[in-house]
Amino acid sequence: MSTSETVIAVSGLGKVYQSGFQALKSVDLQIRRGEILALLGPNGAGKTTLISIICGIVNPSSGKVTVDGYDITRDYRRARSLIGLVPQELTNNLFDTVWATVTLSRGLFGKPPNRAYLESLLRDLSLWDKRNEKMMALSGGMKRRVLIAKALAHEPQILFLDEPTAGVDVELRRDMWAMVRTLRDKGVTIILTTHYIEEAEEMADRIGVINRGELLLVEDKAVLMRQLGKRQLIIQLQQPLTALPAAVAGKTVELTDNGSTLVYTFDAQCEQTGVGDLLRALAREGVEFKDVNSSQSSLEEIFVGLVHDSNQQRSRA
Repeated sequence: MSTSETVIAVSGLGKVYQSGFQALKSVDLQIRRGEILALLGPNGAGKTTLISIICGIVNPSSGKVTVDGYDITRDYRRARSLIGLVPQELTNNLFDTVWATVTLSRGLFGKPPNRAYLESLLRDLSLWDKRNEKMMALSGGMKRRVLIAKALAHEPQILFLDEPTAGVDVELRRDMWAMVRTLRDKGVTIILTTHYIEEAEEMADRIGVINRGELLLVEDKAVLMRQLGKRQLIIQLQQPLTALPAAVAGKTVELTDNGSTLVYTFDAQCEQTGVGDLLRALAREGVEFKDVNSSQSSLEEIFVGLVHDSNQQRSRA
């Protein structure tokens, strides 16, 4: 097995379906051992296709994928044994008990019985008291917990979570976040696709943004927010203005809230942010303010901007 930092290597990966739809376009991606990577993208962006190929569910049209050094095509069984997948859809046999479901899942990967491990797993997911209940008797949230237990039953090194908290309650979402952090602390590599921007912002080490089958970027979360996130200085005025003072009219300043607030947008990475010049110019103009706050772009704003720019570039092409 490979002992390098990269645990999943994706190179030139493409997928064209029989209908002619191109779901992925030459995707290159290196996933680090022990990280949490969040893949963000709108519906139809290619997130599920990408992870389905890595997990061996969908065949690629081109490119190569290795999992811990094993080619997903030539060494399918070894590669797949390292992976756990929690799909979007509930795919359980409704007539089986919870215990039968997870023990079967472990056995399918050729793992010997390990009651202590499975008991610990079910307890961590608040499923131990439900172990003898049939799947059909469980709530939607409990069924999703069973999906997670199934994915972890064979003790995988890599866990894929495809929209793991879509449609689940707040309590389960918090439980899942805690569980994901615990797994990462144990060395499990976790890749999640999500529509919930706050989920990625809360949990991920790195963020990947995918749109229309193209991977726009993959970057450390902190670096991404530092490089692409803009800061704003929000100045609450003592008296509303009808127009911007001439001294600041050429700057990236907006008058909002019926003239009672000035918003100055700037790049915090620049040596000269212009904040001091702006405040001095306002003072010279006799503009008084009662409060000054600053804010930074959220991950959601960055994501929306990237997808918007990508769509504009495609429309011009």
